This record gives sequence, structure tokens and C-alpha cells, in this order.
Amino acid sequence: MAQVSLRKIVKEYEGGVQAVKGVDLEIEDHEFVVLVGPSGCGKSTTLRMIAGLEEITAGDIAIGGRVVNDIPPRDRDIAMVFQNYALYPHMSVYENMGFGLTLRKFPKDEIRRRVENAARILDIGNLLDRKPKALSGGQRQRVAMGRAIVRDPKVFLFDEPLSNLDAKLRVQMRTEIKKVHQTVRTTTVYVTHDQVEAMTLADRVVVMNHGVIEQVGPPQDLYHHPTTRFVAGFIGSPAMNFIPARLEQGSGALRLALPDNIALPVPPERTQRYTPYVGRDLLLGIRPEHLTEVKATGKQNIATFEAAPEVVEPMGMETLIHFWIQGAEICAKLDPAVPAEPGRKMTLAVDLNQMHLIDPDSGRVL
Repeated sequence: MAQVSLRKIVKEYEGGVQAVKGVDLEIEDHEFVVLVGPSGCGKSTTLRMIAGLEEITAGDIAIGGRVVNDIPPRDRDIAMVFQNYALYPHMSVYENMGFGLTLRKFPKDEIRRRVENAARILDIGNLLDRKPKALSGGQRQRVAMGRAIVRDPKVFLFDEPLSNLDAKLRVQMRTEIKKVHQTVRTTTVYVTHDQVEAMTLADRVVVMNHGVIEQVGPPQDLYHHPTTRFVAGFIGSPAMNFIPARLEQGSGALRLALPDNIALPVPPERTQRYTPYVGRDLLLGIRPEHLTEVKATGKQNIATFEAAPEVVEPMGMETLIHFWIQGAEICAKLDPAVPAEPGRKMTLAVDLNQMHLIDPDSGRVL
């Protein structure tokens, strides 16, 4: 197990296209870090550079304090789990899991001990004699994970390992991966485009966009305290709403003037922070779960306004409604018992304690 250090990592392809632009990141020993972002953001390229499958254009990568830029993948003491399972179809589960150790000429007794231990951790002990064609997708992914575990590497690398599974299996395998990490405590770097996977698995989440890191932090920090519009919109499902707003000085207080004659008071405790931005056009960011039906809670800093849903989506445990404010689609999350019909006006409550004001030019959260 070891710390992984990325120091000003750059990856440039022919034609001057930079996929990764000077990334700095410290991953601590035993830590589970998830790289997340949209397609093309540089997360998989970064992982492949850690693995040694991509050459580094500039910068250094260190594993356990040793710079590995010029060290081949097989000598970096890492184990990688890919999106496709890459199992040998003619070998049994036992043979697939132990194949890497066999190539390294480990004693048979040691191979058996490691394979059986990994099978116990992954609950696939009854599958060791089967061939891959006799396994489900989730079982094959467990075998691929077992093949990595028996290596006892310093670092695990996961490259979108759940993408080929159906929704139910993805949830199940997320739990399995977390349980495995809690058991073996190996430093883990995990790449995904799914922010739900990132939030549920990670000790820290690294949000990437256009080859740079937008923000790094524990999942709850990224959810409650995003630093950029991109992070605010990417983390959370459904995504955060962004509404055009103008910050105005009222009678002794600040308020947000929204389209459709909607005015929302700024919480008094935020007045000092936002005063320098009076008179500016901004974006109000508010999550659907903080835009709900009116509740008798006695909570402070709640404002109301009327809206007519255009689309109503009953989800069972909640109801999502969609409406528009000056061309901006807004989503609110309601209790399923609340009646909501397309075209019928209803009163909604905004929890202004959870609002975010964003500079539309820089994309920074104020």
C-alpha cells in the first residue's frame, strides 16, 4: 500500500491537443479516491498514466515515494480492473484469478491461499471451478476484482468497472467494492462518469473538466459547498437549478430579483458576503430538494412563489415537477402526497439557507 503523487502531470497528443493540463493531486495511503467528470475530461487518461499505459508528456508520478515515469506497468506494483472483464474463456475462475501469480512463479500453496482468501472476500468460493461463460456479469466482475486482490498490490486502479452492468447490478457491485476496500484497505484510484458512484464510494472525489481539476474534497463538501458552477451542476441528481437573478439593495436588506416578478430575500447572515455584488447579474443555484412544497417547519429563511408545472414525474418516493423561468428549466422535488398537475399553479418554497450565488462570467461560486 502506498501514497500516489501526481505533480504537474500533462498529457499532450499530436496536433497540440492537451487531454490533461498540469494536474496536481496527492492520494494518501489507504485512501479511496474517485476521478469523476464527463467524457473527454481527462480522467481515464490520468488513470492510464498512473498505470503506465500512457506516456507522460510532462510532470512526475510517484507511487510510494518512487517516481515511476520510466518504470513499465508490470513493475509499478499496481493492479487494474477494467470496464471489460478480460477473463480467459478457457480457464476456470480459479485459474483466471491465479494466472498472474503463476506467471511470477509463486508456489502453488501460496497461489491457493491467496485465491481462496480473495474468493472468500468476494463471496465467489463456490464459483472457482466454473468457466467465465457460466458466470453472470456481476460474477465476472467479481472474478476480475479477485484477480487484482490476489496480487496484493500497492495500488488498485479501477477504470469504469461497472459500466457494462445493468442498474441493479451496479448498485450491488458498488456495495461490494466498498466492502472490499474496507477489508483490504489498499490505496484505490477509481474512474467513473457516474457521480452517484463517486459520491457513494469515495473518501475524496476529484471532479475533472477539460483536463483540469475543478475541485477535490469529501463527497458531502462537494455537494454542499461547490466552488464552481460546473461542480454545482455535475454533483447531485437531479442536477442543481440555475436561475438568472439580479442582486438588489432593498429597504435595509438584500434581495434577489428573478424573472417573472419573483423576489427572494437574501438571508441576513449572508449580507456582508454578497454586498459587493449589489447591482450585478448573477445566477441563483438551488437544488431540486431545496425547492419543494410549502411545509410547516418553522425553519428560517424560507421564501415562496407560484409556478405552474409543465411536466410532472411521479417517482414513487418523490415527485419531480418541471417548469420554466425565462427559458431556464427548473426542477422541484415534492412529497408524493402533494397534488401536482401540469398547467395548474401551485406554491413552492425555496430554502434560501441552501442557495448558491454564482458569477456567470467566471463560473465561480461567490
